[in-house]
Amino acid sequence: MAKRSKLKIPKYKRKRPRSGSLIGRIIGWIAKLVLALFLISILWVLAYRLVNPPITATMLGDIFAGRGAHKQWMPIGQIDRDMVRAAIAAEDSKFCSHNGFDFEAIEDAMKRNASGGRIRGGSTISQQTAKNAFLWQGGGYARKGVEAWFTFLIEHLWGKRRIMEVYLNLAETGIGTYGVNAGSERYYGHDASAMSPIEAARIAAILPLPKVRGAIAPKGFTRRYGSTIAARIPVVANSGFDSCIYKGATAPVNKAPPPVAKQARPLPGEEYESPKALPPLENVVQETPPVSTEPLNAPAPQPTPTQNSEQATPPPEQPQESANGV
Repeated sequence: MAKRSKLKIPKYKRKRPRSGSLIGRIIGWIAKLVLALFLISILWVLAYRLVNPPITATMLGDIFAGRGAHKQWMPIGQIDRDMVRAAIAAEDSKFCSHNGFDFEAIEDAMKRNASGGRIRGGSTISQQTAKNAFLWQGGGYARKGVEAWFTFLIEHLWGKRRIMEVYLNLAETGIGTYGVNAGSERYYGHDASAMSPIEAARIAAILPLPKVRGAIAPKGFTRRYGSTIAARIPVVANSGFDSCIYKGATAPVNKAPPPVAKQARPLPGEEYESPKALPPLENVVQETPPVSTEPLNAPAPQPTPTQNSEQATPPPEQPQESANGV
């Protein structure tokens, strides 16, 4: 009778029974996914510290809609300092003193929104930069939570100077137009390296609603708001609210904008624009065509002797409705 082998199977070759329930394994997969997204987000932010963002979700939306995405990146060291001050005066006066979140502004916005009226946000320039560079437009608590995470990352991995640079180059300044440099070329015919205070202020005034506000000959609220921002620019300068951006670096020399010949220039996306903000859809009343004052039995006009009777008179050109990316 053959003797049984006393050899033992090594432990590393033994089959181990699966441990844990299905719920436990799912939780493990979720934890690994969260860790992977955590690492990817950090690497993504570090990459954009050195490389300028090539495209954003908002740009893709304009491209797919046929409006294009016109942009001209300009380093922060070349952008006119009045444009930087105008952005701070309009969007975030505490930019250099907060850590990415202005909790007082958020609380005030929540109170205003709870009282009714137009919804307003309390986002800082850092939060808007995180949204523009890494996320998409629109609300939602999930998006806001991810935005807060990216805001925390860019505040600690970029610094204020890089945040302002990315913000001024990615902010939408018109239909199919991104960045203050492309916006200055669009509206004023010169780049953003030399801007007057009123030019910078008017671009800052259209940032909240760039698709319906225009920086050239603005009217109503946009004109008043631009004048208010222009009056705040010296306050930002005298109070040093932009000092963190130029700390350890040479600030650009203040230059007067170059003279530009006033001539018609094609604007990217101008066929989608309206000279004034469109009313809400629920307030739109369909207009009836005007009633003709001519009698119904009026004789048709006879052609003049110089006209060729064989050539038909073309019908009058119908006015086209102004398209708007609403």
